[in-house]
Amino acid sequence: MLKKLGLCFMLLSTSVFAQEKMVIGQTEIMTVAEAGLSFEARIDTGAANTSMHAVDLKVIGGSAKKMQDNVGKMLSFTTENERGEKKQLKAKIVKTSTVSNSQGRETRYMVELNIAFGKHKRKVKVNLRDRSHMDYKLLIGRNWLADDFLVDVAEKRIIGPVAAISVRESGLIFQTRIDTGAVENSLHATDLKVENGDEDMEKNIGKQLSFTTENEKGEEQRLHAMITNTSLIRNAQGSEIRYMVELNIGEPGREYPVKVNLKDRSKMTHKLLIGRNWLQGHYLVDVSLKEND
Repeated sequence: MLKKLGLCFMLLSTSVFAQEKMVIGQTEIMTVAEAGLSFEARIDTGAANTSMHAVDLKVIGGSAKKMQDNVGKMLSFTTENERGEKKQLKAKIVKTSTVSNSQGRETRYMVELNIAFGKHKRKVKVNLRDRSHMDYKLLIGRNWLADDFLVDVAEKRIIGPVAAISVRESGLIFQTRIDTGAVENSLHATDLKVENGDEDMEKNIGKQLSFTTENEKGEEQRLHAMITNTSLIRNAQGSEIRYMVELNIGEPGREYPVKVNLKDRSKMTHKLLIGRNWLQGHYLVDVSLKEND
């Protein structure tokens, strides 16, 4: 009986302890205070330490032959986020770290930086490396997560029936209708011109297409994209074939590539419609949310 009570107490304690921790997703917007930059960071429980993109590393006052002998010296370096925003920083080398991966082993400098997720800020050791070929310029490791966070790799964000959505290539924000009844995304497009176009739309797949889009504020932008395929759309007015292109679409700072069909939506309230191919696996729709929630 005592063993059973002890086991129940342990399970209850573990549950309460887990509930005290904050849940964080597999990617999150994180801020590096010293740089004044926000990054879309990969949350990696497999990494012991946090890692940040850094190039042009220079030990101030001259570098010793061995990296270990530079510990305690000031280091200058340049970092850059996914939006191409750059900042040159200076920080003291606090230690070196040897990292093993599929490419072998490498030694990296480590500095201390303040990294924040919302109101939660932590000063942690960060190793520096060239991450220009990687999707995420900031990787959050266990040294930042420890004690306070649980990682949910299946997390979904909540979005309302109308939301401010960015089409990264255009630099425009659209007041977008979120439509779970639509299979695909649809973007307002006029003056479509195919480079060396053919009358048969199917024969234009793979060719470059230019078109003009416009948001609800009347802001216009001319875009160029490759036609990835065509889509047959059926609605109350009948059926039509539309070109599809791939664009980076999402909440500002959270855009990701997705296919979108192009249509003249000038008579429609919303110039961008988001369908299930953008929502699936990423979002839950709460129709009770107001437009700007």
